[in-house]
Amino acid sequence: MQALDIKLLRDFRRLWAQALAIALVLGCGVAIFLTSFGMYNALEDTRAAYYERNRFADVFSETRRAPAPLEAEIAAIPGVATVETRVVGSVILDIPGRTQTAVGRVISLPNGGMPQLNIPLLRAGRLPAPEATDEVAVNEPFARANGFVPGDSFHANLNGQKRQLTITGTMLSPEFIYTIGPGQMMPDNAAFGILWMPERAAAAAFDMTGAFNSVALSLTRDAQTAEVIDRLDDLLDPYGGFGAYGQETQLSNSFIDAEIMQLRTLAMVLPPVFFGISAFLVNMVLARIIALERSEIGLLKAVGYSDAEVCQHYLMLAGLVALSGIVLGFGAGSWLAHALARLYADFFDFPYLIFRVSYDAYAISAAIALGAAGLGALRSALAAARLSPAIAMQPPAPPRYSRGLFDRALGALRLSQPAMMVFRSILRWPVRAGLTTLGLALAVAVMVAATFTDDALDEILDVAFSQSNRQDTMLLFAEDRPVSVLEEVRRLPGVLVVEGHLYLAAELRHGPRSKQVAIEARPPESDLSRVIDGTGRVVAPPPGTILLADRLAAQLNVQPGDVIEVEFLTNRRETFQLPVAGLVTQYFGLGAYMDFDTVNTLFRQAPRVSTASLLIDEGHEDALHARLKEMPGLAGTIMLTESRRAFEDTIAENVVIMTTIYATIAILITVGVAYNGARVQLSERARELASLRILGFSRGEVSAILMGETLVLALAAQPLGWVLGWAIAWSMTEGFTSDLYAIPLVLKPATFAQASLVVLVACVVAVLVVRRRLDNLDLVAVMKTRE
Repeated sequence: MQALDIKLLRDFRRLWAQALAIALVLGCGVAIFLTSFGMYNALEDTRAAYYERNRFADVFSETRRAPAPLEAEIAAIPGVATVETRVVGSVILDIPGRTQTAVGRVISLPNGGMPQLNIPLLRAGRLPAPEATDEVAVNEPFARANGFVPGDSFHANLNGQKRQLTITGTMLSPEFIYTIGPGQMMPDNAAFGILWMPERAAAAAFDMTGAFNSVALSLTRDAQTAEVIDRLDDLLDPYGGFGAYGQETQLSNSFIDAEIMQLRTLAMVLPPVFFGISAFLVNMVLARIIALERSEIGLLKAVGYSDAEVCQHYLMLAGLVALSGIVLGFGAGSWLAHALARLYADFFDFPYLIFRVSYDAYAISAAIALGAAGLGALRSALAAARLSPAIAMQPPAPPRYSRGLFDRALGALRLSQPAMMVFRSILRWPVRAGLTTLGLALAVAVMVAATFTDDALDEILDVAFSQSNRQDTMLLFAEDRPVSVLEEVRRLPGVLVVEGHLYLAAELRHGPRSKQVAIEARPPESDLSRVIDGTGRVVAPPPGTILLADRLAAQLNVQPGDVIEVEFLTNRRETFQLPVAGLVTQYFGLGAYMDFDTVNTLFRQAPRVSTASLLIDEGHEDALHARLKEMPGLAGTIMLTESRRAFEDTIAENVVIMTTIYATIAILITVGVAYNGARVQLSERARELASLRILGFSRGEVSAILMGETLVLALAAQPLGWVLGWAIAWSMTEGFTSDLYAIPLVLKPATFAQASLVVLVACVVAVLVVRRRLDNLDLVAVMKTRE
């Protein structure tokens, strides 16, 4: 081992505390990079394998009632490889031991067994017998949530007839990786289940013998999906087609895409912060080491070491720090990626998990980490290499001081001598002070970005439940019903208020852009379910116009006053030109709203409703659900109170986890910056501080000088951190926004205060650790050192 190698190891051992602080920051960047890409790859690979093995369809469509012979015409569409027609329908379930109603989505199974597309994976038991009329297989999460095993039974209201159904097996399907019921905001497996029933029994239950109301297609490699969708719509239009759509807008797949997009955004936003701070810390520490080792550098060059060898020596010291961070990041990142990927797999109901953090991710993260450390060290290493032996063996020239504008301003303030020393030190090294401030500001920004989600979710809950949807329960009818059905609902036990609304599938077009949505038509006097604009004001669409959610309007590139084309995908497939009356803020889905009377006038029909919103007396809730389980024509129920509670519980758990992770990250950044900054100051000013102690300054006064500079910079970092936190939070809201949901940018004063408090406390603790070294200084030994 050469002498430089021995020196390298000794230097690294001597600087272990500072190296560890830098390595932890660098390791966080590596870990987050690996975690984000590890989860991203796990979800992508698992989904791709699941879709391929179980033949997830490329195109989907539903219709009211199409004759079975139409299947041959669909198969003849150019680009169609496989056609799967089936019968689907929603039913109300009466589950033993459960007071509230549950909803089931019935899907027919071919009489021969498994379908050709969207093939379910049998997890336990067997398939229902083809000739059976009272046997079903259910999705595994529904069975697990309700404690079902093969052989158990429950009751279902099938087209007005209550029948007992026996579970023969449990399954998982690529079509329902994210199983969310009608009107639900999050999965509720106890209240919503998938029921696979033999085709003959399902057709009889929904009056579909010799017909189908759902079709799925797989396409050939050279197929044009848009053209296939257009041809399929043309064939299904006469039979009440609701509009075909591809994989990208299939509900379950859309949620997974949104989650993958969030992971990608996370990988783009946070790791650069850590790598940038690490580069600064390496530069700061190495620059001071080289300043302290000038004579050693001169001696090395005098005995024959070349400029390249000296430069390489200090780059290798930075490399050892980087390698330490990489090892820590690899370990933490691999563990976190695997643990979180498994949680995602369970949450999304995958039957298996293909976990693989690619070698590319490891290589890229390591290369970036080494590059960041090397970039931080390069300037100092080159400066060391350029020192000539004669100059290096001499003490550095003292800095030239002059009384400038800032000095006169400080003198006018009549500050104490320790305070003057603090501010003069900051002004003496403005670049280092600025970078330290930036590093601490980024710690504040990370905390702001972490804690703003709590306020954002409170805003979502307030708008979605307290202001917009104030009903307790919603009833979903299997078919649109005359408004007279509301009187029947009003007579149900415990119903205090009832309102009806009409939902219509439609395609909105503006120029070359189009979007399929559900238009909601609600009476102007609606009070339980309301439309709220960005200021919290209740708005109603004027007659003959349409209101759009702001995100939907952005996708269509429309503004209030523009005219859009609205094609209703109903029995009367008619198209109208409607002006956009205004835009509203909506956090769930892409909403469009019309006046109730306008819709009925356009369709030349008596008023009809598809849902009923109820305000109920909690004392009669059990009796209400007992009646709903018997009510014919009911396709589903939505318990808004339960939905809110489930949303709050799930979000609260996620917020606690994310806040803990981000707070840890912010603390590591703060400790890394503050500790290394204070250590560098101590090494630079040890003789100066020792002199003050000899002159009679107390330990507290001397410590105030050492701690003061870091704390002043920490205070100066707070406003900048708030601004950077706003920018990171904004980028996260933009990256997390999808067709399914949006996160508002809500930043309250308490958010900034909490972020600042965490960073300032961590900063004080880090500096106090360095203060212990100051207290233990050997004053005589320090005074013998050269300047």
